[in-house]
Amino acid sequence: MAKVELCDVTKIIRKRTIIDHVSLSFPAGQVSGLRGVNGSGKTMLMRLVAGLILPTEGQVFIDGKQLHRELSFPPSIGALIENPAFLDGYSGRDNLKLLADIQGKIGEREIDEILQTVGLAGAGKKKYRRYSLGMKQRLGIAAAVMERPEIVLLDEPTNALDSEGVEMVRQLVKQEKERGAAVIIACHEWETLKLLSDVVHVIENGRITESIQREDFS
Repeated sequence: MAKVELCDVTKIIRKRTIIDHVSLSFPAGQVSGLRGVNGSGKTMLMRLVAGLILPTEGQVFIDGKQLHRELSFPPSIGALIENPAFLDGYSGRDNLKLLADIQGKIGEREIDEILQTVGLAGAGKKKYRRYSLGMKQRLGIAAAVMERPEIVLLDEPTNALDSEGVEMVRQLVKQEKERGAAVIIACHEWETLKLLSDVVHVIENGRITESIQREDFS
């Protein structure tokens, strides 16, 4: 399973420093939380890990290989970053199948299984345009984990979810950790991060100001 390392990473956009000299390690088999207010840099950090943007300075490594030099993108990654986006005219199930067909790693059985896991078994044939916000969030989570990637990025995964949905996320994150994935979760709610994470990195104005281990959560 993959280990992710950020080495003195900085990202500057339009002369504004969004990520400021961040060095972090995200080991396999661990749930790492990112805590910060909106605009603190959590989502940008995830975009850097996913290879969606280039760092202005510093390096991102996946299992010792540098992104954008030795790798174009992480070879095994699933991500829910910001709001989930799917094709309105397709069903939830068909949207997942379109994504799964790109790499051909999973088939229809696995798609049905993940729909069951996220609580959408009865809504898989419903058009995405008819999904509630909570259902859209569940489908986004399903897409992120269905291919059992080595790296899982979940940005505010409990948005629009009720207590049952939050428990579903907790169980799913636990399963991903147990199979050895490096799980990174961004959230501004401390209680949610305590529930899900092994370690929480606090980010303020693009800088990591504190890293808190589970035994020190309060």
